[in-house]
Amino acid sequence: MKYSLTSLLAGLIFGLGLMVSGMANPEKVLGFLDIAGLWDPSLAFVMGGAIIVGLVAFAVARRRTLSFLGFTMKMPANNRIEPRLVIGSMMFGIGWGIAGFCPGPALVALGAGEIKAVVFVASMVAGMMAFEVIERIKRPSLGDTRGYQKN
Repeated sequence: MKYSLTSLLAGLIFGLGLMVSGMANPEKVLGFLDIAGLWDPSLAFVMGGAIIVGLVAFAVARRRTLSFLGFTMKMPANNRIEPRLVIGSMMFGIGWGIAGFCPGPALVALGAGEIKAVVFVASMVAGMMAFEVIERIKRPSLGDTRGYQKN
């Protein structure tokens, strides 16, 4: 119960932050990506803030064996840059540039009734399902712990 409430609160804060910053608006994102036109640098400040928060959070997490809620910490075990990471990143960037959405803002826009978000989220879910099917065919014994190590 504590985990569910904390997850809900974190999601609400994240979604509120996306709405306040305008990142759930695909036009704002496309304005950031339009470096040859009317470039909107505000997304760079949002990203910079997120990077700073992430650096602090990972620094704290690396020194802990349990989360603040008492669960075992799971940190990424693989730090190699592999072809699938590069290809996946390129696919993410292309999709982001075409649609103006990434997953978090797309969910916020979906909740706000944005029609474009329905198509994006449906495509995102289909892609995640296809990835899982392919991964299970390739490596059926991986389960939910692939890519993570216990601290």
